[in-house]
Amino acid sequence: MNDFLSFKTMRKLMLTALLGGLLQHAGAQQIKPNKYGLLVIGTPEQYALLVKKDSSQLLVDLETFIPHIRKDVRYATTNNFTHQRLYTNTKIYLRKPAAEKLKAVQAALNKKGYTLLIYDAYRPYRVTEAMFKIVPNDLYAADPRKGSGHNRGVAVDLSMADLKTGKPVAMPTDFDDFTKKAHENYIPSDPTVTANRKLLRDTMKQHGFKGSSTEWWHFYLPDYKKYPLMDILFPQGPQG
Repeated sequence: MNDFLSFKTMRKLMLTALLGGLLQHAGAQQIKPNKYGLLVIGTPEQYALLVKKDSSQLLVDLETFIPHIRKDVRYATTNNFTHQRLYTNTKIYLRKPAAEKLKAVQAALNKKGYTLLIYDAYRPYRVTEAMFKIVPNDLYAADPRKGSGHNRGVAVDLSMADLKTGKPVAMPTDFDDFTKKAHENYIPSDPTVTANRKLLRDTMKQHGFKGSSTEWWHFYLPDYKKYPLMDILFPQGPQG
Protein backbone atom coordinates (compact mmCIF):
# COMPACT_ATOMS: atom_id res chain seq x y z
CA MET A 1 0.00 0.00 0.00
CA ASN A 2 1.25 3.47 -0.82
CA ASP A 3 2.30 5.37 2.33
CA PHE A 4 1.26 8.64 0.78
CA LEU A 5 -2.31 9.80 0.25
CA SER A 6 -3.20 10.68 -3.31
CA PHE A 7 -3.84 14.31 -4.14
CA LYS A 8 -7.50 13.49 -4.77
CA THR A 9 -7.84 11.83 -1.35
CA MET A 10 -6.06 14.67 0.42
CA ARG A 11 -8.25 17.23 -1.32
CA LYS A 12 -11.38 15.31 -0.29
CA LEU A 13 -10.23 15.19 3.34
CA MET A 14 -9.43 18.91 3.33
CA LEU A 15 -12.86 19.77 1.89
CA THR A 16 -14.57 17.51 4.42
CA ALA A 17 -12.71 19.18 7.29
CA LEU A 18 -13.53 22.65 5.95
CA LEU A 19 -17.21 21.85 5.55
CA GLY A 20 -17.29 20.23 8.98
CA GLY A 21 -15.93 23.41 10.54
CA LEU A 22 -18.50 25.55 8.79
CA LEU A 23 -21.36 23.30 9.84
CA GLN A 24 -20.14 23.27 13.42
CA HIS A 25 -20.19 27.07 13.46
CA ALA A 26 -23.67 26.99 11.92
CA GLY A 27 -25.00 24.93 14.80
CA ALA A 28 -24.25 21.46 13.45
CA GLN A 29 -24.63 20.11 16.96
CA GLN A 30 -28.35 20.75 16.42
CA ILE A 31 -28.39 19.21 12.92
CA LYS A 32 -29.17 15.53 13.01
CA PRO A 33 -28.08 13.37 10.07
CA ASN A 34 -31.00 12.46 7.83
CA LYS A 35 -31.87 8.88 6.92
CA TYR A 36 -28.97 8.82 4.46
CA GLY A 37 -26.48 10.14 7.01
CA LEU A 38 -26.28 13.58 5.38
CA LEU A 39 -26.12 16.85 7.30
CA VAL A 40 -28.59 19.27 5.73
CA ILE A 41 -28.99 22.86 6.87
CA GLY A 42 -32.71 23.26 7.45
CA THR A 43 -33.37 26.62 9.11
CA PRO A 44 -32.76 30.27 8.15
CA GLU A 45 -30.94 30.71 11.47
CA GLN A 46 -28.39 28.02 10.61
CA TYR A 47 -27.95 29.55 7.16
CA ALA A 48 -27.38 33.02 8.67
CA LEU A 49 -24.68 31.68 10.99
CA LEU A 50 -23.02 29.94 8.06
CA VAL A 51 -22.91 33.17 6.04
CA LYS A 52 -21.58 35.06 9.07
CA LYS A 53 -18.67 32.64 9.20
CA ASP A 54 -18.07 32.55 5.43
CA SER A 55 -19.51 35.24 3.14
CA SER A 56 -19.03 33.02 0.07
CA GLN A 57 -21.95 30.93 1.39
CA LEU A 58 -24.35 33.83 0.73
CA LEU A 59 -27.21 33.11 -1.66
CA VAL A 60 -27.56 35.89 -4.24
CA ASP A 61 -30.78 36.87 -6.02
CA LEU A 62 -29.81 36.46 -9.67
CA GLU A 63 -32.48 38.83 -10.99
CA THR A 64 -31.07 41.76 -9.03
CA PHE A 65 -27.43 40.74 -9.38
CA ILE A 66 -27.24 40.03 -13.13
CA PRO A 67 -28.50 42.64 -15.64
CA HIS A 68 -31.02 41.54 -18.31
CA ILE A 69 -31.22 37.96 -17.04
CA ARG A 70 -34.40 36.07 -17.93
CA LYS A 71 -36.10 33.12 -16.28
CA ASP A 72 -38.60 30.37 -16.95
CA VAL A 73 -38.89 28.55 -13.61
CA ARG A 74 -40.64 25.38 -14.74
CA TYR A 75 -40.86 23.81 -11.29
CA ALA A 76 -43.13 26.64 -10.17
CA THR A 77 -45.59 25.36 -12.79
CA THR A 78 -46.86 21.97 -13.93
CA ASN A 79 -44.87 22.29 -17.17
CA ASN A 80 -42.06 20.00 -16.03
CA PHE A 81 -41.26 16.28 -16.03
CA THR A 82 -43.09 15.70 -12.70
CA HIS A 83 -46.26 17.45 -13.91
CA GLN A 84 -46.44 18.90 -10.40
CA ARG A 85 -45.87 22.38 -9.00
CA LEU A 86 -42.81 21.91 -6.81
CA TYR A 87 -42.03 25.58 -6.01
CA THR A 88 -44.29 28.21 -4.48
CA ASN A 89 -42.42 31.13 -6.10
CA THR A 90 -40.05 31.84 -8.98
CA LYS A 91 -37.09 33.30 -7.07
CA ILE A 92 -33.69 32.20 -8.40
CA TYR A 93 -30.63 32.11 -6.15
CA LEU A 94 -27.01 30.93 -6.33
CA ARG A 95 -24.13 31.11 -3.86
CA LYS A 96 -22.06 34.25 -4.31
CA PRO A 97 -19.09 32.65 -6.19
CA ALA A 98 -21.43 30.90 -8.64
CA ALA A 99 -23.46 34.07 -9.12
CA GLU A 100 -20.32 36.10 -9.85
CA LYS A 101 -19.16 33.59 -12.45
CA LEU A 102 -22.62 33.54 -14.03
CA LYS A 103 -22.57 37.33 -14.19
CA ALA A 104 -19.35 37.11 -16.22
CA VAL A 105 -21.02 34.57 -18.52
CA GLN A 106 -23.92 36.95 -19.02
CA ALA A 107 -21.59 39.83 -19.90
CA ALA A 108 -19.82 37.67 -22.49
CA LEU A 109 -23.07 36.50 -24.07
CA ASN A 110 -24.55 40.03 -24.08
CA LYS A 111 -21.70 41.12 -26.37
CA LYS A 112 -22.89 38.49 -28.86
CA GLY A 113 -26.56 39.46 -28.64
CA TYR A 114 -27.74 36.83 -26.17
CA THR A 115 -28.92 36.66 -22.57
CA LEU A 116 -29.11 33.80 -20.10
CA LEU A 117 -32.46 32.09 -19.57
CA ILE A 118 -32.64 30.40 -16.15
CA TYR A 119 -34.78 27.31 -15.57
CA ASP A 120 -33.58 26.45 -12.08
CA ALA A 121 -30.87 27.37 -9.60
CA TYR A 122 -30.87 26.74 -5.81
CA ARG A 123 -33.25 23.88 -5.05
CA PRO A 124 -34.35 22.80 -1.55
CA TYR A 125 -33.33 19.23 -0.68
CA ARG A 126 -36.94 18.12 -0.24
CA VAL A 127 -37.59 18.89 -3.91
CA THR A 128 -34.69 16.64 -4.90
CA GLU A 129 -36.30 13.86 -2.87
CA ALA A 130 -39.63 14.39 -4.62
CA MET A 131 -38.02 14.36 -8.06
CA PHE A 132 -36.11 11.12 -7.44
CA LYS A 133 -39.29 9.34 -6.38
CA ILE A 134 -40.71 10.12 -9.81
CA VAL A 135 -37.54 9.47 -11.84
CA PRO A 136 -35.24 7.16 -9.79
CA ASN A 137 -32.37 7.43 -12.26
CA ASP A 138 -29.34 9.50 -11.26
CA LEU A 139 -28.49 10.17 -14.90
CA TYR A 140 -31.41 12.61 -14.90
CA ALA A 141 -32.46 13.23 -11.28
CA ALA A 142 -30.06 13.69 -8.37
CA ASP A 143 -29.96 10.83 -5.88
CA PRO A 144 -31.01 12.15 -2.44
CA ARG A 145 -28.51 9.77 -0.86
CA LYS A 146 -25.85 12.14 -2.20
CA GLY A 147 -27.75 15.39 -2.64
CA SER A 148 -27.52 17.75 -5.57
CA GLY A 149 -25.37 20.68 -6.58
CA HIS A 150 -28.67 22.54 -6.75
CA ASN A 151 -29.21 21.82 -3.04
CA ARG A 152 -25.81 23.41 -2.41
CA GLY A 153 -26.65 26.53 -4.44
CA VAL A 154 -23.86 26.09 -7.00
CA ALA A 155 -25.68 24.34 -9.88
CA VAL A 156 -27.85 26.00 -12.47
CA ASP A 157 -30.09 24.86 -15.33
CA LEU A 158 -30.19 27.35 -18.18
CA SER A 159 -30.29 28.20 -21.86
CA MET A 160 -29.94 31.36 -23.94
CA ALA A 161 -32.40 33.84 -25.38
CA ASP A 162 -32.16 36.71 -27.85
CA LEU A 163 -31.09 39.77 -25.86
CA LYS A 164 -33.54 42.13 -27.60
CA THR A 165 -36.62 39.95 -28.08
CA GLY A 166 -36.23 37.52 -25.19
CA LYS A 167 -37.07 34.63 -27.51
CA PRO A 168 -35.25 31.39 -26.54
CA VAL A 169 -32.67 30.18 -29.04
CA ALA A 170 -32.97 26.76 -30.67
CA MET A 171 -31.39 23.95 -28.65
CA PRO A 172 -31.30 20.16 -29.24
CA THR A 173 -34.29 19.61 -26.92
CA ASP A 174 -36.56 21.36 -24.48
CA PHE A 175 -35.52 21.59 -20.83
CA ASP A 176 -35.71 18.31 -18.88
CA ASP A 177 -35.75 16.10 -21.93
CA PHE A 178 -34.51 12.65 -20.91
CA THR A 179 -33.68 11.34 -24.38
CA LYS A 180 -30.25 10.97 -25.94
CA LYS A 181 -30.87 14.17 -27.90
CA ALA A 182 -30.06 16.07 -24.68
CA HIS A 183 -26.66 14.39 -24.36
CA GLU A 184 -23.41 16.23 -24.95
CA ASN A 185 -22.32 13.85 -27.71
CA TYR A 186 -25.58 14.08 -29.69
CA ILE A 187 -25.06 15.62 -33.14
CA PRO A 188 -28.06 17.78 -34.17
CA SER A 189 -29.00 17.92 -37.84
CA ASP A 190 -29.35 21.71 -37.69
CA PRO A 191 -25.94 23.46 -37.52
CA THR A 192 -27.55 26.46 -35.81
CA VAL A 193 -28.62 24.27 -32.91
CA THR A 194 -25.11 22.82 -32.67
CA ALA A 195 -23.61 26.32 -32.64
CA ASN A 196 -26.01 27.53 -29.94
CA ARG A 197 -25.24 24.60 -27.67
CA LYS A 198 -21.51 25.02 -28.22
CA LEU A 199 -21.60 28.74 -27.46
CA LEU A 200 -23.45 28.16 -24.20
CA ARG A 201 -21.23 25.26 -23.09
CA ASP A 202 -17.96 26.95 -24.10
CA THR A 203 -18.86 30.21 -22.37
CA MET A 204 -19.93 28.46 -19.17
CA LYS A 205 -16.70 26.41 -19.10
CA GLN A 206 -14.55 29.48 -19.78
CA HIS A 207 -15.95 31.05 -16.62
CA GLY A 208 -15.45 28.11 -14.29
CA PHE A 209 -18.51 25.90 -14.67
CA LYS A 210 -18.57 22.22 -15.49
CA GLY A 211 -21.25 20.75 -17.74
CA SER A 212 -23.29 17.55 -17.65
CA SER A 213 -22.81 14.79 -20.24
CA THR A 214 -26.55 13.97 -20.31
CA GLU A 215 -28.17 17.41 -19.93
CA TRP A 216 -27.09 20.27 -22.18
CA TRP A 217 -28.70 22.80 -19.78
CA HIS A 218 -27.03 21.69 -16.51
CA PHE A 219 -23.85 23.32 -15.14
CA TYR A 220 -22.20 23.43 -11.72
CA LEU A 221 -19.07 24.53 -9.86
CA PRO A 222 -16.47 21.74 -9.60
CA ASP A 223 -15.81 22.56 -5.92
CA TYR A 224 -19.48 22.06 -5.00
CA LYS A 225 -18.61 20.04 -1.89
CA LYS A 226 -17.43 23.27 -0.20
CA TYR A 227 -21.08 24.29 0.09
CA PRO A 228 -23.46 22.48 2.49
CA LEU A 229 -26.70 20.89 1.41
CA MET A 230 -29.72 23.00 2.33
CA ASP A 231 -33.44 22.45 2.68
CA ILE A 232 -34.80 25.96 3.20
CA LEU A 233 -37.66 27.48 1.21
CA PHE A 234 -36.79 31.17 1.82
CA PRO A 235 -40.31 32.57 1.11
CA GLN A 236 -39.07 36.10 1.88
CA GLY A 237 -35.62 35.61 0.39
CA PRO A 238 -32.39 34.58 2.16
CA GLN A 239 -30.89 37.04 4.59
CA GLY A 240 -27.14 36.95 5.06
